[in-house]
Formats: sequence, C-alpha cells, structure tokens
Amino acid sequence: MKISKEDVKYIASLSRLSLTEEETETFVSQLNKIIEYVEQLNSLDTKDIEPTSHVIPLNNIMRDDTISESLNIKDALKNAPDPTEKFYRVPKIIE
Repeated sequence: MKISKEDVKYIASLSRLSLTEEETETFVSQLNKIIEYVEQLNSLDTKDIEPTSHVIPLNNIMRDDTISESLNIKDALKNAPDPTEKFYRVPKIIE
C-alpha cells in the first residue's frame, strides 16, 4: 500500500491543516517509509505465537482493603494556608 500526495492532502484537509507542497512531499515519503517498515512484520512466522497484550507478564499487586481510621478535620486542615472550621478556603475563580 502506497500513500499518495492526494491521500496526504485529504488527511490534511480533514485535520484542517494547510501544508505546503514541500511538506506534502515530506509526509508522503515519511509515511511510505513507515508503511514499508510495518509491512516487514508480515514476513514473520507468528502461527505458534500466542496473542499478548504486553511483552512481559504483568501481575497487579493489590493491598488488602481494610478499614482504618480517617484523618480528623484538624489534622486534615493543619497545612491549609487559609482553612475555615471544616473546609479548605480557596480563591474565587469564577465571577
């Protein structure tokens, strides 16, 4: 499969990009090189290879979900620059 100048121009128009003729030529060349490289994978014999989502096996390490004491309000607000009795006070950002 080869990428043509028309393909690049079509994709650029869909993306709302304006490309010069030089940029179009550059992208045609680069995209064709990428496709040639990916097509090399078709020559590999993968019939005995199991499909995987990762190259190495992954195991999630989860801690036990245990109930524990929460922070009290005083400790939660002790580093706040301008706390109220029960809440963080933040600058107004919407007018």
